[in-house]
Amino acid sequence: MASAAETKKHKAPEDAASVVVRFAGDSGDGMQLTGGQFTLSTALAGNDLATFPDFPAEIRAPQGTLFGVSAFQIHFGSHAIRTAGDAPDVLVAMNPAALKTNVDDLREGGLIIADSGAFSARNLSKAGYEENPLEDGSLAKWQLLSLDMSEMTLESVKPFGLGNKEALRSKNMWTLGLALWMFDRDRQPIVDWLNAKFAKKPEIAEANIAALNAGHAYGETAELGYAFQPRHVDAAPAEPGLYRTVTGAEAISLGLVAGAKLAGLPMFFGGYPITPASAILHHLSRLKQFGVTTFQAEDEIAAIGAAIGASYAGSLGVTSSSGPGIALKGEALGLAIMTELPLVIVNSQRGGPSTGLPTKTEQSDLYQAVYGRNGDAPMPVIAVRSPSDAFECAIEAVRIATRFMTPVMLLTDGYIANAAEPWKMPDVSSFEPFPVSYHDEAPEKGGHFNPYQRDEKLARPWVKPGTPGLMHRIGGIEKGSGSGNIDYSASNHQEMTDLRAQKVLNVADDVPEQAVELGEAGETLAVVGWGSTYGPIQQAVTRARAKGRSVAQIHLRNIWPLPRNLGELLKSFDKILVPEMNKGQLKTVLRDQYLVDARPLNKVSGQPFRIAEIEAAIEAQLDG
Repeated sequence: MASAAETKKHKAPEDAASVVVRFAGDSGDGMQLTGGQFTLSTALAGNDLATFPDFPAEIRAPQGTLFGVSAFQIHFGSHAIRTAGDAPDVLVAMNPAALKTNVDDLREGGLIIADSGAFSARNLSKAGYEENPLEDGSLAKWQLLSLDMSEMTLESVKPFGLGNKEALRSKNMWTLGLALWMFDRDRQPIVDWLNAKFAKKPEIAEANIAALNAGHAYGETAELGYAFQPRHVDAAPAEPGLYRTVTGAEAISLGLVAGAKLAGLPMFFGGYPITPASAILHHLSRLKQFGVTTFQAEDEIAAIGAAIGASYAGSLGVTSSSGPGIALKGEALGLAIMTELPLVIVNSQRGGPSTGLPTKTEQSDLYQAVYGRNGDAPMPVIAVRSPSDAFECAIEAVRIATRFMTPVMLLTDGYIANAAEPWKMPDVSSFEPFPVSYHDEAPEKGGHFNPYQRDEKLARPWVKPGTPGLMHRIGGIEKGSGSGNIDYSASNHQEMTDLRAQKVLNVADDVPEQAVELGEAGETLAVVGWGSTYGPIQQAVTRARAKGRSVAQIHLRNIWPLPRNLGELLKSFDKILVPEMNKGQLKTVLRDQYLVDARPLNKVSGQPFRIAEIEAAIEAQLDG
């Protein structure tokens, strides 16, 4: 417990514009569930929010170890929230390992809530502590609320006759109850959720509800002192409308279904489980009523092969994976490019190479998306900037794929896939349909149908197999431009390679020109980003501009082909900074295409950028 002097030193406000809270514990402690339910209560309170789930790759790492720590961070406030926050204001640590791996991220003067019941000699040893940090003064620069949550959880569920091991599973609900009290949140939505989740085991629901209420009651009655009183965060201003929280994986799934409906197509999804892409298969499997067929294949190659087959048959083929799985799909991606069939490939990027960091985020597959196939095999590439942006990006991927008869890769990442934010559900009538028309006119008697005849955008016709008079041949071997028959001639391969490349480049004429997100063209510095770096870049640029610095933000959705005005726009700036969670892949593409002196800011730690990191790089660039 903090002393009176410490309480005065770290005096906490009763009201705050925004707060960052991180829950951390063993991977079996239910931190993701706790964070998810706290997110639900926060959304219902009307705050804007952004979350960052962070968990180990192991299904259940050895209990109490540093590499088994699971964490969930939420940033919520009464104003627009663009990131999950740089430094937590509150850290809930369920054991010594959770404290050790997370405490250095806590802002000075922030609050630690620790379960002293878990700080046994054995657990301290596993975490590498020689002394108990709750007692040795090493946490003096933070506020500390140390209490035996384990014992109080056992006491709260004693009437339900549970064994110690089963009873302690309710500890996360006790912790959640305390957090709900601390931030003035309503318990009833959580109670309703527990009753629904454990409808077939009411005694488990009642035990968890008892633990939730006990944690809340502890906060109300323990007289913790002013520094630990509830902090109220007002609702954020919001446009009228229907809102829900959405993760990137959910938004992509809904956007793919919406895109298929706007195209007038049934959708076939072929996938194989891989972190963090698996959630898309899970979500789509629950949307069969919208004409969605899902297929869990025996491997990645079979998954994309089935999706290509579905596209050949006249459906919208979709497949999804992460970097290692996309590598396995590489040859089949070339087949989809050669056959010129519409296909959407979702790449939820994670740390690499090889198996790499399965549950951590990265942006290191841009080269793979733009260049990563044998031969000259271009395809359009679109990058999602946030969970809610994933919905429109998925629709756009479907539109381009069907309009230009081409595979399209949709890049997201582990952060976007798992993170959640409020989403104002769009008016579906505002989306313009782009219905597909299959070619069904047979040539005149004696004539020959050419499957590679092209329209003004160089897209070839889409023919359903079995259409009378339109028997044709497509495949991975080069075909004649004027006949569709196999043609190995040098001139034909040159022509077909050029046509396929130009068709993809024509996409640039069918999408909006690149806009400046913040600032104007011609400022001193442009900070150019793509994907999930959007939030921290925007906040960093906003702060720099508030100081009077000449800096602008440009954020790319279309990675290939690049927007048609991008070269001219970039050349209007004196300096270009490109923050990426890789070793500088977009930077290289920009240098290659426009001969501009783009400078990199690289991070490959498996963690998203902090605002302060980009802000410091902006200052360094502007100061020479």
